Amino acid sequence: MAKAKTIHTCTECGGQTLKWQGQCPHCTAWNTLVETIAEKSSGSRYQSVAEASKLQKLADVEAREEPRRPTGIDELDRVLGGGLVTGAVVLIGGDPGIGKSTLLLQALAILGASCNAIYVSGEESAQQIALRARRLAVDASALNLLAEIQLEKVLSVLTAQKPDVAVIDSIQTVYSEALQSAPGSVAQVRECAAQLTRFAKSSGTSLLLVGHVTKEGALAGPRVLEHMVDAVLYFEGDTHSSFRLVRAVKNRFGAVNELGVFAMTERGLRGISNPSALFLSHHETQVAGSCVMVTQEGSRPLLVEVQALVDEAHAPNPRRLSVGLEPNRLAMLLAVLHRHAGIAAFDQDVFVNAVGGVKIDEPAADLPVLLAIVSSLRNRPLPEKLVAFGEIGLAGEVRPVQRGQERLREAAKLGFKLAIIPKANAPRTAIEGIEVVSVERVEEAVARVR
Repeated sequence: MAKAKTIHTCTECGGQTLKWQGQCPHCTAWNTLVETIAEKSSGSRYQSVAEASKLQKLADVEAREEPRRPTGIDELDRVLGGGLVTGAVVLIGGDPGIGKSTLLLQALAILGASCNAIYVSGEESAQQIALRARRLAVDASALNLLAEIQLEKVLSVLTAQKPDVAVIDSIQTVYSEALQSAPGSVAQVRECAAQLTRFAKSSGTSLLLVGHVTKEGALAGPRVLEHMVDAVLYFEGDTHSSFRLVRAVKNRFGAVNELGVFAMTERGLRGISNPSALFLSHHETQVAGSCVMVTQEGSRPLLVEVQALVDEAHAPNPRRLSVGLEPNRLAMLLAVLHRHAGIAAFDQDVFVNAVGGVKIDEPAADLPVLLAIVSSLRNRPLPEKLVAFGEIGLAGEVRPVQRGQERLREAAKLGFKLAIIPKANAPRTAIEGIEVVSVERVEEAVARVR
């Protein structure tokens, strides 16, 4: 028997080479080439999803909103942009055991009562899914279930049933007989995802794909998988914690970086309507090194407590550790604090943490982090009911951030009385219940909390 011919495929761009190289010659990414079996060409397998039409002007195209199908879970609908869109393909990724299958089973149990829904499982048997549904106490009597991993059989069932919503759990377990490689390989994932996406677009079925993640936290398989789908949702959170965050990193029909907050209970995932309470500690007395900030996650303002611990270093190189915040900005903020406010921490270990396991990527966390560091260094608590937000520049200026008015209203709604914000974000009319202190420089902000 002749040995199967192999090639090396890039997991980032899908480019192919005959020999392994450290760098992909197509996209110049490093260490992304993996060995796969060379597949024989079977002619043109794909047809255009869009209807053939003549050339037309953009102004002549009728712009209309896509109809939405609510899933019955408010936090999931928020991340999706209001619900499922007809013909949309959603990819959901996350660590093993974080709750992907649980959330989708809960959603399909609700959808199955009002529409034709199919749950395709390639990882669990029908009995295992039935036991999970009983454990979650969901009414899944109207939900159709298919335990199959062969793509051709899955597509034949979906074509015959014409479901409104379908779930594939997971895309890495599905394989096509047209390819020789094993399930989960780059070629299989790309082929199966392309075939399922083409079916969803042509039939109008809302399709949800579950994807595995690598040890680095990225979706396994080729990067082209994320380009093919309409929305990519990531599960975040520690598996040892009861809280889960679902974040939209791509959404063609809604806002990007929208955040949904869930709590894992014995009855499955439960949406939390007021997530700010999760990220705030409840201290009996004011403590040093704690500052509350207002971050913006998509269209939702969230209050998050930022904690800092500054301690005398017992090693030649003081430690700089940041959890949940941008680690590279911590050293920059300490340098700005020394240069423009005259507060030195070069002989101190500095630890910064965002409470609740949330990850904050926006620069609006600069000012709260700096105030928390000053509070811990002086061992003096910040004023009670204080919130802050603002970006810090290298010249010591406090720069404005987006949606400052919404952040202040959210803080006032939750009972905060004082806000230190950039001067450019100062509201033109006073916001009831909260005093606003606008600053232009770092030294002004530090002077306000002495």
